[in-house]
Amino acid sequence: MLLADRRSAYGLRTYVSLFSSAGVGCYGFKEEGFYCVATVELLERRLKIQKFNQKCVYNSGYICGDMTTQETKDKVFAELAMWERGFNLTDLDVLIATPPCQGMSVANHKKKDELKRNSLVVESIKMTQQIKPKFFIFENVRAFLTSVCTDVDGQDKSIREAIEANLAGTYNILYQVVNFKDYGNPSSRTRTLVIGVRKDLKEVTPYDIFPDKQPERTLRQIIGHLPSLKKMGEISESDIYHNFRKYSPRMESWIADIKEGQSAFDNTDITKIPHSVKNGVVVYNARKNGDKYTRQYWDKVAPCIHTRNDIMASQNTVHPVDNR
Repeated sequence: MLLADRRSAYGLRTYVSLFSSAGVGCYGFKEEGFYCVATVELLERRLKIQKFNQKCVYNSGYICGDMTTQETKDKVFAELAMWERGFNLTDLDVLIATPPCQGMSVANHKKKDELKRNSLVVESIKMTQQIKPKFFIFENVRAFLTSVCTDVDGQDKSIREAIEANLAGTYNILYQVVNFKDYGNPSSRTRTLVIGVRKDLKEVTPYDIFPDKQPERTLRQIIGHLPSLKKMGEISESDIYHNFRKYSPRMESWIADIKEGQSAFDNTDITKIPHSVKNGVVVYNARKNGDKYTRQYWDKVAPCIHTRNDIMASQNTVHPVDNR
């Protein structure tokens, strides 16, 4: 039955997603039969992916805007009001918030605007207070809870303290640092989950809705069935997303001889150590934030993919066999 044919929200499960990026993090809710009332993302190109995946019921639910502005918040409230008028929705089921983590991430070396960036967490807290969903889920990096934010009272405090101060009176809250590889994710990704259950829901606790662990899956189990690609720019005939992304040809020799677990920095031939040439002088690259150009193990869990997965220099995820 189409949603338009149902004049009551009874039986419908609904959610709002804040800082939703391309919508991957909350797409599972759609797969489980939840209806997206509104999804908020700052960058239009990311929101287009959500539209392609038909995440929202109504086009007005795709909100491109800055969550620090009242205009964007009002658009979220307008969607909730529309659902209340049309489908008698008076109680949102879930609010999901994944505020940008640049101020907290160990991968970030520039923390000048840390407090300003982490204020987006406070916006998530304020929206939770105003909407009062049955459940809320905050997801972020490992250091999330101990990072500092400027709370609604103007005081600097840890994010955990801010959540407790503003939401613990209304919600039972579970804080967990988990590795998503233990819950079905194809790569190792350590994250913080904060799950809140409204206290009037007497028969439900955050532990009741926490997922069960699943066996780890190795890289071979995930991609071992895909055909080998040897030529730069090559695209698999059976899957356009399985392709050999181009990179500077001079880098190929850097990774050609390394074994599983080795980095291009481990080459004994100095001509194959990552470098650049400036004014005729060879300048060797420095190792920063872990070893880049590292060939992965077939029979171990894959590492988390770096944000800049479009360039070889940012990656520690070289294929176990192919030079890509």
